[in-house]
Amino acid sequence: MITMIAAIGKNNELGKDNDLIWHLPNDLKRFKKVTKGHHVIMGRKTYESLGRPLPNRTNIIITRNSDYKAEGCLVVHSLEEAIEAAKEDDNPYILGGAEIYKQAMVFADFLDLTFVDAALEADAFFPEINKNEWKEIEREDHQKDDKHQYNYSFVTYKKVGQ
Repeated sequence: MITMIAAIGKNNELGKDNDLIWHLPNDLKRFKKVTKGHHVIMGRKTYESLGRPLPNRTNIIITRNSDYKAEGCLVVHSLEEAIEAAKEDDNPYILGGAEIYKQAMVFADFLDLTFVDAALEADAFFPEINKNEWKEIEREDHQKDDKHQYNYSFVTYKKVGQ
């Protein structure tokens, strides 16, 4: 089972200038909780935006650069190689970025998404979700508050036929 996890805006926006475009503490807490103890697969730019390996997870970085090194991480050179490196995990998570998400749609069994009720300027986008291929199986809606500038929803999709 492979899960893609992301927070996306109204227009599938993910981020801008290799950074998130909103701050949602509950989303970050949930992300930490669900990915803890798992393999997390990400592209090099996503890893570098984090600045360090995510603790209590096996970090797998995908890069075309054969000389790339990141202490405390596994470095691979394709999404397929990353999935193979995570085969011991019953549910590895794909963390992005945009190009990795695009490639991973065919491999993913679940989408674990935070829909942010905002349309913000972005330069990275999540792929379109084809409602014929994905079925919403869970939703938890939240209202904005003093710590969350936007309404948001935690939504899980399962690939049809899985």
